[in-house]
This record gives sequence, C-alpha cells and structure tokens, in this order.
Amino acid sequence: MSRRNRKQVFTNVEVIDAGAKGKTIAKAPDGKVIFLPNAVPGDVVDVQTLKKRKAYYEGKATVFHKLSDKRTEPVCEHFGTCGGCKWQHMRYEHQLHYKQNEVLNNLTRIGHIELPQVTPILGSEKQYFYRNKMEFSFSDSRWLTLEEIQSDADLGDKNALGFHIPGMWDKILDVKKCHLQEAPSNAIRNAVKQFAVANGFEFFNTRNQTGLLRTMMIRTATTGDIMVLIQFFKDDKDKRELLLDFLVETFPEITSLLYVINQKANDTIYDQDIVCYKGNDHIFEAMEGLRFKINAKSFYQTNSEQAYELYKITRDFAGLTGNELVYDLYTGTGTIAQFVSKQAAKVIGVESVPDAIAAAKENAQLNNINNVEFFVGDMKQVFNSEFIETHGQPDVIITDPPRDGMHKDVVQQILNIAPKRVVYVSCNSATQARDLALMDTIYKVKKTQAVDMFPQTHHVENVVLLEKRSATDSN
Repeated sequence: MSRRNRKQVFTNVEVIDAGAKGKTIAKAPDGKVIFLPNAVPGDVVDVQTLKKRKAYYEGKATVFHKLSDKRTEPVCEHFGTCGGCKWQHMRYEHQLHYKQNEVLNNLTRIGHIELPQVTPILGSEKQYFYRNKMEFSFSDSRWLTLEEIQSDADLGDKNALGFHIPGMWDKILDVKKCHLQEAPSNAIRNAVKQFAVANGFEFFNTRNQTGLLRTMMIRTATTGDIMVLIQFFKDDKDKRELLLDFLVETFPEITSLLYVINQKANDTIYDQDIVCYKGNDHIFEAMEGLRFKINAKSFYQTNSEQAYELYKITRDFAGLTGNELVYDLYTGTGTIAQFVSKQAAKVIGVESVPDAIAAAKENAQLNNINNVEFFVGDMKQVFNSEFIETHGQPDVIITDPPRDGMHKDVVQQILNIAPKRVVYVSCNSATQARDLALMDTIYKVKKTQAVDMFPQTHHVENVVLLEKRSATDSN
C-alpha cells in the first residue's frame, strides 16, 4: 500500500463540528481535518483513517469513549445501513444549528458576502413522515448484514423491496418500516412484497437484467390523494393484473394506480409510457386555494407543508404590490410563479423541461390564473436581450436553479437587466454563494433565510433577497 493511502489510527479524538454532505469533523494530531460519517459533534472517539489526502483524512469512528450530549436514539431500525436520514442520531435542534452554520459559512467564505442580521433557520414542524414521494426498488438478492453472512442459520426470504445501499447500485436493503412517508406508504410496500413472494413473482436482478418486478413509487398529497406506480420489467399481463387487482381491493384509498413496462437498462421512467390501470392518471396537491395536478413524471417539492413555508418566504422577500412584472427563472411546473401571481401584475416563467412547462400551463388554466406565461428552453439561450425586449423589463426576478446553480451567462444577463430586486432560492448554498459573489458589485444581500425541508438529513434550502446597491452602499 502506498504511503499516501496507508491507514492510521488516532485515539481519543474529539468531534468538533459538522461539515458538508452530512459528515462530521475532527482534528488529527498533525492538524489535518478528519471527515467522519458516523459520529456527532461532542463525541470522543478513536478513528480509523480510510483515505489520506493532502489537506484532510477520511475515516470512521471505531471506538466511542464519550457520547455527545447532542445525541438522540435513532427511531429507525434501518439507521446506519440505509442511505437516508444520516442525522437521525442528532437531536433536531442541533441539526438546525449545523444547517444554519453551513449556509452562513458558504455565503461568507465562498461568496465573501456581507450579511445582514441573519434570521434563524425555519425548522420543519414534521421531523418524520414529511415526504410526499418515495421510490422503492425490488431485488431478488437482498442486502445481507455481516452477522447474516457469517451465520449458519437459514436466511429466509432473499427478496427485497426497499432502498439502494449507499454507493452500491445493485444492492437493495429490504425495508420493514420507513419513517419518511405517512400512512399508508409502509402498509402498501409491505403488502406488495408479501403478495409478490406468496405468488412466486420474480423480483428484479439488476446485474442479469431478469425478473418481473422492478420499482414502486408512492406519492401522497395533503388533499388525501394517493398515487402508486409499479414498474415491471417483463410484459406478463396475468401476473401484472393479479398484483394490481390486489392493490385495488386491499387499498381502496389509492386514487391513481399506474404501471409501466420498462425493458431498458436503467429504471428511469421519464422516457417511458405510463399506463393508468385504475382511477386518475394524476393526483392533486393544494396550497392556499391553488390546486396543482401532479402526474407520475411531475416534479413537486417533496415536503408539501414546508414547501408552503418556503414559498411564503419567497413571496414576502419579493415585496410585491400588485404592479410588478416578475420573471420566475427555472420555474419547473410553475408553482412559485402561480403562488406569487395574485400579488403581481404579470409573471413570466422560464424552464428547460418541456413536460414541466406543459404541466405549468395546465395548472395555471386549472387555477384560472390569467397573468402568467410560461416558456421552454435552455435558460442561457432563451433568457436573452430579445426575450426581455419582447416580454418586458422585469421589476423582480425570482430564481430557483438546480444544485449546480446558475450558468454564468444567466448571472450576467440578470446584471445586464438589473431589476430592483432578485430573490434567489437555492438547494445548494455553495453554488448560491458563488453566484452571489458575481452579483455583489450591483446587488447587496438584504435578507437571508434558511429553510429545513429535509429533517434528519444535512440538506437545507436558503432564500436570499438581493436589492440594487445605492450610491451610499459600499461594495
């Protein structure tokens, strides 16, 4: 083994912070940072290093000499094996603290932004059972624990319906109870698995590309609507209808029962034909009197209740009086555009995904909103001087880009237009900070508000209000 990658053990190391991607931070005796996936700030541990880099180590806590007072007992039996909810062992108030710190550190260290007085992060009222969409995978060879592998006992049912083991595309953890989606999600998943096993249905084998049952998606809504989509690998009409009829009889509360037959190498459904077997081909979500039609391929914020809080903050930051022309960049299915439309003269939404824009137009018509227009195309190409000349100079721009942030040409175009206010919603405060740095000569950060959309994880959203600098503002 090379000297660079030689493993070391550090003893009695205190974990001092939580960093990016949910890992916690300790300091090695040589002063380098150690990133740990399985500790909580305040723990005192022995560390086995796994990788050595120029400026840091990656390691794992192997012995716990002292447990942090920030700890709590994880509620889920799958914690530590499942790839989700990595912060379940940390009390929620401390999760919020480290999320807020990450946002502020990114804005100041990456963006070098002068910040106003920071509003405390908005926590989620629900800390479990908050997700409205879950996707589960079938496997004919479930993930086995080390104890099971070393045991001589009968391992029983080898099939799995659950989640991918982190970093292993072909290994599926069989999930008994997930604490992320409300009832009847667990009941549906467990019933489907039991029925499939009892009837000898073949679960999918990713490596060999064999089997019948591939994936299952469950979507729920605050309206009470429930969507279930089963993805089959083979076109076996008798077995397919046997399973789907079982779901119809067992769970009459399902309002949208769908299936897809997907025989390609990957299990994405966006290029597949969805078949409605029973009920509607969509469900509805509701927010402040608006109704949003959601089909199997639609994007919608996965924490419905907290999305409402996020949108209210966005609308408040926009400071609309009813007279403004608003541009909503990366509008998706147009939820923010429609949410702010009552307080605006007109809203223009731009998005690169044609299906999303089609859904946005349909929902606007459904909600009888006549002061919104939606356009599809690559943002850096569509959002140009000709577009502005055609549709008008915006008073306010709302931008909610993907994790990679905005393309530099889009940032430059915003600077060229120079609306009086920009509201920047981000799921990645690092790329948000990078973009804010590019805008700092013209805009001053007036407000920043972190919002926790995903309790038990390190993920956090952040909303920033930018206003044009006055002559008295220093850069």
